[in-house]
Amino acid sequence: MGIDEIVVRSAISCDTRYGVCSNCYGRDLARGHLVNVGEAVGVIAAQSIGEPGTQLTMRTFHIGGAASRASAIDNVQVKHGGTVRFHNIKFVERSDGKLVAVSRSGALAVADETGREREYYKLPYGAEISVREGDKVESGQILAKWDPHTHPIVVEMAGRAKFSGMEDGITVNRSQDELTGLTSIEIIDPAARPAAGKDIRPMIMLVDEMGNELSMPNSQSPLQYLLPGNAVVTVEDGKDIGVGEIIARIPQESSGNKDITGGLPRVADLFEARRPKEPALLAEISGVVTFGKETKGKRRIVITPESGDAYEVLIPKWRVMNVFEGEKVERGEVISDGPSNPHDILRLLGVSKLAEYITTEVQEVYRLQGVGINDKHIEVIARQMLRKAEITETGDSTLIHGDQVELATVLDENEALVSQDKFPAKYERVLQGITKASLATESFISAASFQETTRVLTEAAVTGKRDQLRGLKENVVVGRLIPAGTGLTYHSQRKLKRQEAEAALAGPSASEVEAALSEALNSED
Repeated sequence: MGIDEIVVRSAISCDTRYGVCSNCYGRDLARGHLVNVGEAVGVIAAQSIGEPGTQLTMRTFHIGGAASRASAIDNVQVKHGGTVRFHNIKFVERSDGKLVAVSRSGALAVADETGREREYYKLPYGAEISVREGDKVESGQILAKWDPHTHPIVVEMAGRAKFSGMEDGITVNRSQDELTGLTSIEIIDPAARPAAGKDIRPMIMLVDEMGNELSMPNSQSPLQYLLPGNAVVTVEDGKDIGVGEIIARIPQESSGNKDITGGLPRVADLFEARRPKEPALLAEISGVVTFGKETKGKRRIVITPESGDAYEVLIPKWRVMNVFEGEKVERGEVISDGPSNPHDILRLLGVSKLAEYITTEVQEVYRLQGVGINDKHIEVIARQMLRKAEITETGDSTLIHGDQVELATVLDENEALVSQDKFPAKYERVLQGITKASLATESFISAASFQETTRVLTEAAVTGKRDQLRGLKENVVVGRLIPAGTGLTYHSQRKLKRQEAEAALAGPSASEVEAALSEALNSED
């Protein structure tokens, strides 16, 4: 067909101010045709997610341990033949001719004869790539492999290993394998070290034959590889190391990959947009990572961009780092593992990535119970969670900096400002949990009928709020026909009649009278 990509409309990206347009919502899953205007899709979404909840018992269950180890992916095996393409991969070449990936955001694609990419695979740091860019590959061929249970530390320059801060029994444990007779060196976790080893930083430095420290390419910083707790060293002191060799491995279990908690509590956490304890740390800006001076038992991470100010953050020493000194990271990349914080995903990666995260996480919980839910229901609810925007720059608007306003209000105001050649307000989307979003809705009658009635009504009275009766709940409360289904047509027709009546009562405007007078005078002449 020659089509490379298509734009998919979604409830999340719909530009309709109130509600969702029928084209973005798409097919009515009950009737099999395009959804009717006036369908209460929000109620349907809530019921579609709530009804299978009876099958998710209140007991939580865990998946992890031995079961999850067996299913870990450890290679890239192509399904179609074609030509290899590299995307954003930084690699080094080993002495045996194989390539080793030293970037985290790299990917490998396979393109067909027309040049269209049929397959796309992300490559983890330390992956061993057995093909080059432009190579022809056959279906079923393995292009890359890695160890899924450990994080390797790969050397990007050749040199001689020199151990620093590795003292037996204080910072490292040496153990001999009874079968092979090989000695393995394991770094003791800082929390388990004796007092003498608390402030020692075990590392492997690279030196030349004369013992002089080697520096990183294009920089003055020495080639030092800091070793976190539980890392297993795979080289000996004084041994020559080639480019692309692995000098240590960090066990994956220790990197904060928690077991999956299932059941209703997990779904509630996602829809309430709760911030997890000890969340994954994401890079705030793109740049090169360096470790600054440690203070008060915390590690200082500095990200220096190509231009502009550096970003600094202090994190606890026990956090396992996914990045090494001198490594380049992109904005939103994971620096230290942990459960994802949806607010960070929205701030750094945007609305589409957040929608993807909420959808996949909710689906994962239901999928384990064998329940299928259409993505559009989750997207409709995620849209309501993203209704608010925080003003970052006021421009020429009447909005106040730092205020959280309905997104529709900001967009309406900005449209009016742009049409007058004025500066629009700048804003950032805000994620709210479903409870908070329901209380912060435009309609105070709807919010009061939900929770905290006294507070909501007092606030509405003090600020002199006006309820436009746009939603279903507020119309039920005041006893009007709800604006859904045939009720929507009824209200639309009433609105039209009211506007016509107002226009008739208002009579001609001053400009119309003036135009009529001038026309009459001209005709007399």
